[in-house]
Amino acid sequence: MSWSKSRSDKGRRAYHHGNLPDELVRAALELIAEKGPSGFTMAEAARAAGVSPAAPYRHFRDREDLMAEVARRGFDRLAEALETAWEDGTPNPVSAFERVGRAYLKFARENPADYAVMFEAGLPSDTSPELSRANEKAFSVLRRASEILCQEAPADQRPPALMVSLHIWSVSHGIAALFSRGDAARRKLPMAPEELLEAAILIYLRGLGIRI
Repeated sequence: MSWSKSRSDKGRRAYHHGNLPDELVRAALELIAEKGPSGFTMAEAARAAGVSPAAPYRHFRDREDLMAEVARRGFDRLAEALETAWEDGTPNPVSAFERVGRAYLKFARENPADYAVMFEAGLPSDTSPELSRANEKAFSVLRRASEILCQEAPADQRPPALMVSLHIWSVSHGIAALFSRGDAARRKLPMAPEELLEAAILIYLRGLGIRI
């Protein structure tokens, strides 16, 4: 399995100056794109960054600590993308919610290595407080959007917003994992993944009695 369509930089850069944690994160992502989230060692990351095998340990306790930082940065970027797509629910919550779904799929497609670390590397959610906060930040966009959407349902059958956000996240993640990846694991689909997600969301919201 490949986690990227192609590698634009086949060579290894030499590290001369700058921020070493950034260099190590970039090196890790290159290796993940080539070998998958569990297919490289800390020594390989150091070599890819052009530093000695001992240098990464000045900033990261171990390989899992480096992976947690890769995942944290990914969740921060995902949260930013979802927040931008939500745009305070304008012009209406339903269309804004659909934009959030499309943004989720786009992130998975354009950042397959990041996405693999975030969801497929087996990192415990409590690996670090920073990772937990970044994860929650991304999910909170979906939860806030669900809270607003649920106000559109009849008062006597209004569903719990947390349940709705978890359902929509599950559907979005499933479609992203199967049909909207940017790597060789993507399944073929006779329609755009965005169309599949939009249809699923609309059917789900109608089932809840939410006005479309």
